[in-house]
Amino acid sequence: MIGQQPDRTTLPIQEPIRQKSTELDVRNATAPPRFEVRAPKEAPNVVVILIDDMGFGVSETFGGPVKSPTMNKLAANGIKYNRFHTTALCSPTRVALLTGYNHHSNNMGSITEAATTFPGNTGIRPQSITPMAEVLRQNGYNTAAFGKYHETPPWEISNSGPQDRWPTRSGFEKFYGFIGGETNQWAPLIYDGLTIVETPENKDYHFTTDMTNQAISWVRFQQALSPDKPFFMYFAPGATHAPHHVPKEWAEKYEGKFDMGWDKLRELTLAQQKKMGIVPKNTKLAPKPTDIKDWDKLSADEKKLFTRQMEVYAGFAEQTDYEVGRLIAAIEELGLKDNTIIIFIAGDNGASAEGQMNGMYCEMTYFNAIPETVPDMLKHYNEWGSESTYPHFAAGWAITMNTPFSYTKQVASDFGGTRNGMIIQWPAGIKAKGEVRSQFGHVIDIAPTVLEAAKIPAPTEVNGIRQDPMEGTSLMYSFNNADAAERHKTQYFEMFGNRGIYQDGWFARTIHRPAWHLKPLNTLQTDKWELYDTKEDFSLATDLATKNQDRLKEMQKLFMKEAETYHVLPLDDRLLERTNAELMGRPTVMGNRTSVTYGEGMKGMGVDVFIDLRNKSYSITATIEVKDNGNGVIVCQGGRFGGLSFYMKEGKPAFTYNFLGMESTSIIAKQALKAGKYTLAYNFNYDGPGTGKGGTGTITVDGNTVAEGKLIRTQPGLFSVDDLADIGTDDGTQVTDYGTSSRFNGKIDKVFIEQKK
Repeated sequence: MIGQQPDRTTLPIQEPIRQKSTELDVRNATAPPRFEVRAPKEAPNVVVILIDDMGFGVSETFGGPVKSPTMNKLAANGIKYNRFHTTALCSPTRVALLTGYNHHSNNMGSITEAATTFPGNTGIRPQSITPMAEVLRQNGYNTAAFGKYHETPPWEISNSGPQDRWPTRSGFEKFYGFIGGETNQWAPLIYDGLTIVETPENKDYHFTTDMTNQAISWVRFQQALSPDKPFFMYFAPGATHAPHHVPKEWAEKYEGKFDMGWDKLRELTLAQQKKMGIVPKNTKLAPKPTDIKDWDKLSADEKKLFTRQMEVYAGFAEQTDYEVGRLIAAIEELGLKDNTIIIFIAGDNGASAEGQMNGMYCEMTYFNAIPETVPDMLKHYNEWGSESTYPHFAAGWAITMNTPFSYTKQVASDFGGTRNGMIIQWPAGIKAKGEVRSQFGHVIDIAPTVLEAAKIPAPTEVNGIRQDPMEGTSLMYSFNNADAAERHKTQYFEMFGNRGIYQDGWFARTIHRPAWHLKPLNTLQTDKWELYDTKEDFSLATDLATKNQDRLKEMQKLFMKEAETYHVLPLDDRLLERTNAELMGRPTVMGNRTSVTYGEGMKGMGVDVFIDLRNKSYSITATIEVKDNGNGVIVCQGGRFGGLSFYMKEGKPAFTYNFLGMESTSIIAKQALKAGKYTLAYNFNYDGPGTGKGGTGTITVDGNTVAEGKLIRTQPGLFSVDDLADIGTDDGTQVTDYGTSSRFNGKIDKVFIEQKK
């Protein structure tokens, strides 16, 4: 709007009432001022960088072992926060960051794939909360997001939608990245806006590099066209979440660097943190959980495998820092450094212990409750981190990467799960250089900080709907005053029954379930609570519960009050059960249907979109036209690290079941089909009841049996989250070797799939 300030509390900002004219000739009329929404004068550009699964003690910037020159440079030119917190899990942290409201207020009590029908856990952002990107966009900003999103409910990730919770319907004008919780860095499932795009053909391809290239291209384009218009960029790599995929040369930088083991590295990291002033001098190393073996009690094979896992992770983390550096350098080359606020959050939660005690060659084993042995994983030692693996490191490294704390990702009741280093650089708004800020902060504080810096109020009404009051607290008060009294005085934490409450330096908590346990330690009613004075005990090393029982009781009452206020109750401590949509009562595209007909070209269908073939009998019937030497996929689900495929190879109908990338069973006809039209079918009779059982598979051509075989076992849970169901092709990584191409070289009329009782 030109000439006067608009009312920014109501969105969209209302345009003036159109005036009527009685003048016949435009030459005798005066045009009214043109309506245009502009950002407030001198509003800064905003770049929010969120790294995945990076613990407090990873980067050298926060005292860890991984080189991080980009973070070092940002910290030297800005300020770093050593008491900043996340929610302990990815989707909840991301929705809290991008809105300024607690994760349960956003109905994101867990990841989207574990949504239930209870308020606080539905996975559906309420209409009374509008994302920061949308607020900025409607106030004159250009907006873009790159990398991981993981806020869209999985049953909405299809053409059927609704697409209200996709990035480009949540305030971002541009999105390039992946929608799910993780991605194969070598073969990601990429969306550009609402459309799946093929991975660029490049032997050196890596997603973090690709998304950085896209981000650099976007900001250059934006500045070329609209240099007077501020931008908001959300840059969220899939790194350093599993799978730990990195070019070999990055991992080789750390060869031998972790031979001392995790116990010694914890001590070295804490000593460095004290030396740097990251933690107080009196900080103790919080107790290592008893489940984690002492390094000196490991076998030679265990030490060999585990050090390689950590070398790959460290290389992955340093490569990510390098790619962030390329983005920041591009922004500086455009002359934008002074009035660009860069918020770098080193982790959406603590480092992950989902690799269990030994780590994993294929992370999907975790979601199928299948243990991996050290001898089996050592077979992949030389290829660890390459495209032939889907790896995760051992839980001992996760504890170490969260030094000086005890626990990890998923454990919202320990700072190892929630304490993440943060750096803010803004030359135009922050005078301090290289200083530490120790005020308590939480991820819900980011949105109000950005809005205050941009001089934009949190809206009270959007699209005619009253908005809930912002729940976060702006951190701008601390930018130029290291000694300012903290303003975020109370904060609850909860994830899978792990819960805690912070108030004015006191922290009460209960460890309900460590991340490496599939079941809780106790019932919710019998959990043991602990109490800590965080002003004197940075790492939560000394439990004061028995000495101060009255305060503990007060804190427990406060937790229940906050839990009721923010839709945390009832607590839900189920884990793998919550991935079962039917059990949880959440929707799927299939609903109660037991059969569906697909057509050629349909692809990218996730587990909540595609018909469920797990733990049951089913049939696949395809009407196709075969060419000579017919080849390619009829229908597939999953990929290299677990999946199934009904296809043709060199004219022969075939079916392959790939069990977690560990073993494959193929059923193949002996005779090739001549060119012509056929009805091909695959029938599977499951050896139930129970989950993960095998069964008998039979292939027929026009009703005649041409092949039969036995599957010893099947995956009871998830296939790879990147490799979805496709008709006529196998995008991403491939279930099996199709020869020349996975794309079917004939014609598919229809594919009918039916569950059987």
